[in-house]
Amino acid sequence: MITELRAKSQVTIPKELVKKLGLTKGDKLSFFEQDGMICILPVVIYPKNYINDLRNELEVTKAKIAAGNHSVFDSVDALFTKLEEH
Repeated sequence: MITELRAKSQVTIPKELVKKLGLTKGDKLSFFEQDGMICILPVVIYPKNYINDLRNELEVTKAKIAAGNHSVFDSVDALFTKLEEH
């Protein structure tokens, strides 16, 4: 697919790619150069407090596992099997 560089360095991403990647208006895209190619990567940006909350939750979960107070599963399938029992 070929597109044209327009005024103000703008390009249009072909509709087929937008649809295939599930992109929608307002999505964030990261542009970078790699080996002479221009690469575009869809990204998700989370607020810092959300990341900090996840980090804290992970630390609490690790502590519970270390103390033997939290279930540990060998696979995702084992986890779902356990969840289906309740």
